[in-house]
Amino acid sequence: MPVVLAHVAGALAPVQLVVPGLLAVAYARRALTLERQGRRVAPARQASFYGALVLIVATLISPLGHISDELFSVHMIEHLLIADIGALLLVLGLTGPLLAPVLRIRAIDRLRVLAHPAVALPLWALDLLVWHLPVLYQAALHHSGLHAVEHAMFIGFGINMWMPLFGPLPMPSWFGSAWRLGYILGVRLIGAVLANVFVWSGTVFYPAYRAGERYWGLDPISDQVAAGAVVMVEGSILTLILFAWLFLRAARQGEERQA
Repeated sequence: MPVVLAHVAGALAPVQLVVPGLLAVAYARRALTLERQGRRVAPARQASFYGALVLIVATLISPLGHISDELFSVHMIEHLLIADIGALLLVLGLTGPLLAPVLRIRAIDRLRVLAHPAVALPLWALDLLVWHLPVLYQAALHHSGLHAVEHAMFIGFGINMWMPLFGPLPMPSWFGSAWRLGYILGVRLIGAVLANVFVWSGTVFYPAYRAGERYWGLDPISDQVAAGAVVMVEGSILTLILFAWLFLRAARQGEERQA
């Protein structure tokens, strides 16, 4: 068996269950309160939020989470599931009335500026690129606490990145369909740049995976190329879905203006 790197599923495994559990309870209580007031949260939104929590927890505690310690390509799948798709589903589950009690806290309300599209995208990009610097990325692989921080920041900044497109917070009047299209392209361009570095560099960035790669019969470059390909494929599929959503949204708005 390969030398297994320290993983958050070890010492910090309870945190992976406690935090999503607390979020699920808080969401359920607020949704129940709103339903009693006649402002029921749509079932699709509730399913999206709970589904995101299940996806994140299942990804981290499943065999996928453990194999991600051994193969870089699998680790990228893990990150995409929790920080890209999981974060998106969480945002789709939110509404203004759900967030109202939290936004009444002055310190949190002031953080709304971070969800401004001109702020959210650069923050997400910076978080993504900094954590993939070899020195920081490999440090997270060897220290469960730092690894947990990495995952928390990926999810947190992922949520913030999706907020301008799908969140309930008010956006600037100029952030219409054209700017939303540019925003989506910006997100995918940043991901594509990182993916292309992994595919074409010819340099092994994370030698900490070598024991696992030997066990699975992969050479480090092939594993790294596979990781870049995973990012490209996921990004392409998600971009097509987002383009379809943006087209339908623009068409619906056009019909409403005509009416």
